[in-house]
Amino acid sequence: MVRSGTNDIKANVVEPAPDAGFIEHPERQSKRADLPFQKVWIKPGFDKSNYRELIVTSVNTQYMEKMDWLHSLSSANIIGDVKKDTEELAVYFRQQVIKKFREDPNHRFILIDYANQHRFPALQLEIALIEVMPSQSMLHALSWAGPPGTGTAVGMVNQRRAAFEARLRDVQTGEVVATFADRDMQDAGPIDLTRLTWYGPAKGIMDRWAEQFVQIANRKPGEMVTDPTPFTLRPF
Repeated sequence: MVRSGTNDIKANVVEPAPDAGFIEHPERQSKRADLPFQKVWIKPGFDKSNYRELIVTSVNTQYMEKMDWLHSLSSANIIGDVKKDTEELAVYFRQQVIKKFREDPNHRFILIDYANQHRFPALQLEIALIEVMPSQSMLHALSWAGPPGTGTAVGMVNQRRAAFEARLRDVQTGEVVATFADRDMQDAGPIDLTRLTWYGPAKGIMDRWAEQFVQIANRKPGEMVTDPTPFTLRPF
């Protein structure tokens, strides 16, 4: 069944993704029990209440091209299709973040498109999508992998993973004031097996991340933002 609870559940099941390089000082990050993301750094003294506007930049996908399983594919056409899908996922991710902030009943931030539009102190959210991992069973179904027990996707049975790194920047000073990184996972549903989409429910993971960005923006001091875990602890 789907398990939902505190951030401890995911911490025990999902291993953080290796640092991809989008965050300049990943060594400053640590796990915080009150936030849903696996790696967090916030500049000492940073006060998000001082900011009123937010820019969400286009989602970076350059680190996705380094995924091991992508380079194991034999067909250039399939690789091209995966890269095209990746760009579409990046657009979707950005659109969802913007959508969730615009739907925020607290109207925590005014969304603007460009730095020169800001009238109030503004933050810029910069996101890199660094991993979308299909399950081994999906790779086999699409003939993208060798016999069972081979390839880089071994052990990822029925699990779809995705990971991001993000920077929060003060628009006026250009200084990075916070960084976040997370890897999340979700079970495949029947619709994924029917449509044979290699990225499975990655969009569902991105939907949760978008919601969590808004929850963190509205978070009061001492309040915990928890992470739902929509996957079974023992995938079949």
